Amino acid sequence: MLGIAATWLMVFRIARGAITDGPWKTNLTTGSAQSDAYHRASVAVHGLFALNASETIYYTAATDNDGHALEGDCRYEISGRDPDARWWSITAYGRDDFLIPNPAHRYSVSKTTVARDAKGDFVVQVGGDSGGDNWIPVGGGRFSLSLRLYNPGPGVVLDPSHAVLPALRKVSCS
Repeated sequence: MLGIAATWLMVFRIARGAITDGPWKTNLTTGSAQSDAYHRASVAVHGLFALNASETIYYTAATDNDGHALEGDCRYEISGRDPDARWWSITAYGRDDFLIPNPAHRYSVSKTTVARDAKGDFVVQVGGDSGGDNWIPVGGGRFSLSLRLYNPGPGVVLDPSHAVLPALRKVSCS
């Protein structure tokens, strides 16, 4: 029983080898032969398929910039500029690691779909009532966000803990 409990913790709850950049966490061994058995199992359970860091860096946020768990009853803002990558996306996932069903059928924003202001900055609303073009509905309960950087710039690959990534702030809760 102790072995099963330890394995469950390592695969489902503990972020091994995590690199942190604000609320965003990553592991550069994702999708590579250098990944240990626990991390490979975690990717198989949570991510289903992963490319190596030269092709894609996967950041996940389960908390906001203040370290509070992301809750579906709250509204958040993701703000910033395009991360250094050829293409990027931000997707919301429920606790079951699947897309969160919603009547709007909106699950993510990306470099090619996000609306920006005249200076190139964007603000994405997460949760709450309709937030316009830059809105990802999440319903109730805890959720996480995945930021995928496809063909990341060399600076991101060399120092992923200091990449310029979007901020994630809680705006309000109901």
